[in-house]
Amino acid sequence: MRVRLRPLRDWPLASRVMLLFLSLLLAIQAAAFFATQASLFDSARRSIADELDVGDRALQRLLGQSANRLAEASRVLSADFGFRQAVTSDDLATIQSALDNHSARIGASVAALLDTRFALRVASGTAGAGLQPAVAHLAAAAQRGMVGESLSIIEPIGTVPMQLVLVPLKTPLLTGWVLMGFSLDPWLARDLRSVSALDLAVRVRTHERAPWSLPISTAGEDLSADLLRLNASAAGAPRQATATLAGAEYGWRVLRLTERGMTTDGEVQALLLRSVDEAVRPYERLRWLFAAITVLGMLAFAIGGWFTTRRITRPMHWLLEATRRVGAGDYQTPMRGTGTADEIGQLAQAFEGMRQSVAQQQLDLRRQAYEDALTGLPNRLRFGQAVQEAIETRQRQTEGRASRLGLAVLVLNLDRFKHVNDVLGYAFGDRVLQAVAERLRQQLTTGDELARLGADEFALLLTTSDKAQALRRAQAIAASFDHTLQIDEQTIDLGAGIGIACWPEHAVAAESLLSRAEVAMRSAKKKTRGPQFYDSATDSTSTQTLSLLSELRRAVEANELRLFLQPKVAFCDGRLLGAEALLRWQHPQRGMVPPMDFIPFAEQTGFVRRLTLWVFEAAARTWRQLPAPDGEPLRISVNLSTHDLLDNELPERLLALLERHAVPATAFCLEITESAIMDDPQRAQGTLERLRAAGFKLSIDDFGTGYSSLAYLKRLPVDELKIDKSFVIGMERDADDAKIVRSTIDLAHNLGLTVVAEGVENAAIWNLLHRQGCDEGQGYHMSRPLPSAQFAAWAARWADHTATGWGGLELELCAAPQSVSA
Repeated sequence: MRVRLRPLRDWPLASRVMLLFLSLLLAIQAAAFFATQASLFDSARRSIADELDVGDRALQRLLGQSANRLAEASRVLSADFGFRQAVTSDDLATIQSALDNHSARIGASVAALLDTRFALRVASGTAGAGLQPAVAHLAAAAQRGMVGESLSIIEPIGTVPMQLVLVPLKTPLLTGWVLMGFSLDPWLARDLRSVSALDLAVRVRTHERAPWSLPISTAGEDLSADLLRLNASAAGAPRQATATLAGAEYGWRVLRLTERGMTTDGEVQALLLRSVDEAVRPYERLRWLFAAITVLGMLAFAIGGWFTTRRITRPMHWLLEATRRVGAGDYQTPMRGTGTADEIGQLAQAFEGMRQSVAQQQLDLRRQAYEDALTGLPNRLRFGQAVQEAIETRQRQTEGRASRLGLAVLVLNLDRFKHVNDVLGYAFGDRVLQAVAERLRQQLTTGDELARLGADEFALLLTTSDKAQALRRAQAIAASFDHTLQIDEQTIDLGAGIGIACWPEHAVAAESLLSRAEVAMRSAKKKTRGPQFYDSATDSTSTQTLSLLSELRRAVEANELRLFLQPKVAFCDGRLLGAEALLRWQHPQRGMVPPMDFIPFAEQTGFVRRLTLWVFEAAARTWRQLPAPDGEPLRISVNLSTHDLLDNELPERLLALLERHAVPATAFCLEITESAIMDDPQRAQGTLERLRAAGFKLSIDDFGTGYSSLAYLKRLPVDELKIDKSFVIGMERDADDAKIVRSTIDLAHNLGLTVVAEGVENAAIWNLLHRQGCDEGQGYHMSRPLPSAQFAAWAARWADHTATGWGGLELELCAAPQSVSA
């Protein structure tokens, strides 16, 4: 079958124009290709000579740098007082040890000490046995006055090329010479290769008629035999030439590394090699790249012409693509081609109108599913999704590393809102809810999420918050309700109960986190004392709390409680001053129960008063067994709860226990939290004054986390402030925490109070607190809480540390030794 081609004149105009431009492009590219190729090889060969010059200078510089480093290392050794003293006293063992240690530290192959007549006294290193010829050459050079601060030569030690440096040892008169040597290992070739494209081969022979050896080469094993036979002898060898090695053409240059006149025996040569084929190869790639560009250019021209002929059909393709997108649920991508006025443009405009209508319907459906219609806020379903997404994001961010940031959910329920609905009607109540939503929006920061959960309940997600920040935000929201709402002519005074649950402390799942924030909110509405954190003791859904409650009373009767002591030491001299008494519960089945699992419940039910008396009596029994450093008895700190402080009979109960065990009241410090004082300040002050009059030392615990007023602080009969560990632990990284700690210390000292810092976890925190003038500290840096039976042994070890001084520790003068806890 014969195929008949149409004459060129019968081709479409677009095809003929495209053929003309393709022909012109091909002709121009071909001419440039052949003209360029002619000069490539000549240019490549000329560049090899320049590369060898550069490699020559680079090699000389590398050797010079190596000699300088070796000379500096030798001068460091010769300047060492201990080494010089050993040389003066002829302590060969110490000299040998110093040479071994120093050569190992700097990676030297050999180190030696020569006397003033260049006799080898002590040598170290694997090449020490073959040093004598090299020493003779160095001695000859030194005697000719070639030594200034140092002398460097390259010598073959056996078949190993070695760079040797000789440095005088003066005390201050010349008492010897320090010799250091590095073998020219493959590092020299690698360094040269890193700054040039040259290969390096190092040849060594022990005398003029000996065969060459090739200890270093980057040229490949197939070139080794030819390199050994290469005519590059000392007499008449070309400095630069070309040769055929292993069937390939190379440009090469020889450098004699052993100085003439420095040796008459061995010789070390460096051969710089550059493959002509490799030098030309980039140009070969350029030639093929040139051809590829030509082909791609012609292809681009062809594709461009083909697309030009397809311009009319593009709108139809756009319509097809848009139909498929809408069918797949994509209602956001606009329709293309609506800017033309022809029939295709009108069809595209009609389709665009249909897409926008469907997109609006989908948006309305989504809004109804995830948005509260009254306030425009996300509803409970959308808020739960936002909390889950935030938890997953934070888990990815904190995976494999520690992070201080968590998440917090605040749930807010309005007070007296039912009364608003009953008196003013539901329509007015809806307007109140809208006003509350707007007020809460003003409290948002970047990353927060606000939602209406239903009725008069709102929720707020804080994505960059720890517990302290969450509490401050909740307090700010609560304070915003101090301003009344003005709607029409009605003034509405509302409050709110706010509950806080933090991830991951209180829950790790979104649903549980929201549920526990609601539990905390209900607790806040009952207590009416401001925002409240979730507390498992107040959660009726906590099965662990329910099971522990029935066993707590039995724990006291069955002697399952344990007394632990955590030391308190002085920052000024590390002296042990006392200890804080802590309660632990050794459960027969569950093991050691954390205090947070039973103390909150005990405080809620009032059972904490019995626990306080147990701790106080156990501490009184233990007090006489405690050590008394420098004859000063230690003081034990005991925590008092709100129930204890409001108990009018507490002073008499404590004094009775002291009388039973014959212990003075001055042996105890009673610690009271700010919140315990502020529950009933007048009554608390009366109890504290009676305790102070009985001889007890009084301390405000966890200072900075409560709501105590400075006016009350001034009037309270206290002796000590304890800074809460949440500020102390963070002060190393958080400038705000450090400012709070410093301000608290200044405030306490101005009021004549002693300052104790909790949470001293490391030496850096110790030093910061010491510089700020803190008086006492306790924390894991000194010791974890110890069973009372182990405390005396710990105190003895601590006394040994303080007695031996502080000089070897990475702390300030008054810093404490590293933890010596049991």
